[in-house]
Amino acid sequence: MTVAIKFKRTPLALILGAGLFTGVLTAAEPEQPPFTPAQEARIGEVAKAYLLAHPEVLVDVSRALQARVQEKQQEAMTVAVLHHQNALLNDSGTPSYGPADAKVAFIEFFDYQCSVCARQAPVIESLMKANPQVRYVFKEWPIFAQRWEASLTAAKTGLQVWQQKGADAYLAYHNALYATGHNEGQLTQSDITRAAAQAGKLKGKSDDMLKVLSRTDALAQTLGLRGTPGMIVMPVSGATVGNVTVIPGGADQATLQAAIDRAADAENTDRQGHRVLR
Repeated sequence: MTVAIKFKRTPLALILGAGLFTGVLTAAEPEQPPFTPAQEARIGEVAKAYLLAHPEVLVDVSRALQARVQEKQQEAMTVAVLHHQNALLNDSGTPSYGPADAKVAFIEFFDYQCSVCARQAPVIESLMKANPQVRYVFKEWPIFAQRWEASLTAAKTGLQVWQQKGADAYLAYHNALYATGHNEGQLTQSDITRAAAQAGKLKGKSDDMLKVLSRTDALAQTLGLRGTPGMIVMPVSGATVGNVTVIPGGADQATLQAAIDRAADAENTDRQGHRVLR
C-alpha cells in the first residue's frame, strides 16, 4: 500500500546557507531574499540536470522516506498497544493457548484466507514448540469476508470451538485449516467442517460469535493495523515502548524469537528498551 504524505516545505537550509555569504543581518538592515530570481532559476536547472544524470538519487530518497514513514507508523502502533493492553490480553472471547501465568504474550491478528498468514502458520507452530512458556493469543480477523464467505465462516467456527471445547481443540482446528493449504479463496465449507469435527459436535449458531469479531475488528483498526497478519509480542505486565514489538506483516522465526526474548527481559530494561544493570 502506498502512503501519500504531504510535507510543509521550510527553506531553513537555504536561509542558513545564504547566511554564510551575506553575513549576519542586523536589525537596521532590511532582510534580503537569499537568491535572486535568476539564481533560483539556475539552481533549478542544475538540480534537474543532476537528477536526470543520477536517477538513483531519487530511488535512495524514496526508500529513505518510506523507511521514515514506516518507522513513524511503528511508533504509533506501539503506543496504541500500550493504551489497549487489556483488550489485547484479557478478552475472554479470544482464543489463547499457553500458561495462564505466562510473562510474555504473542498475539496474532489473522485470516484463514490470507496467503501470508498461511506461510506464517508453520513458523508460529514451530515457535510455540520452542517457547511453551509463552501465551499465544489468536485474534480472528476475517478481513477477506466480503470477498470469500469461507473467511467469515472459518473465523466464527473457530470461536465456537474455542468457547465450547477449549484451547487444545481450538489449536487443533486452527492448524488443521492451515494444513489444507487452501487460501486466497480456496478454503471450502468441507475443509471447515472436517477441521471442526475433530473437536466434536458444536452447539448453537456460529453467528453468535459476531460480537467477538466486531470487537477484534475495532481493536485492529484502533491499533493502526492495515492487514493480516499483524503480530504483537509483549510482556504481560510492565510493557513499555522498549519491550513491545509490533510486526505488521510476516516475519521469520529468528525475528519472533528475538521479540520474545526482549519481552521476557522486560524487568531488566527501561522504557526506551535500554538494558538496566541491577
